[in-house]
Amino acid sequence: MHEEFVKENKILELTDKQKETELIKNIIMVKEELKTANKNFEFAEDELIDYYTYQIKANQSKLDYLIRIAKTRGIVVDMIKQIEIKLYGEEIEVG
Repeated sequence: MHEEFVKENKILELTDKQKETELIKNIIMVKEELKTANKNFEFAEDELIDYYTYQIKANQSKLDYLIRIAKTRGIVVDMIKQIEIKLYGEEIEVG
């Protein structure tokens, strides 16, 4: 029964700074997924139009939710723009 909550335990072990960094990282990744879905929608045909429409709506909802959480934690959009993601190292620097 304890094994079912491994993920939650790891999240609780994060410091506030690590949680903030993870939130910003997720916002940036969702924004990129949204851009990709929008570009793919431009070239979609037939049933793929519906697929990308749902993907865009889902990503937009997720982004709205993450931004709402960021605002409640006092994270400003300028802070997000200062973040650098090193794709291969998965490192994040808060500038």
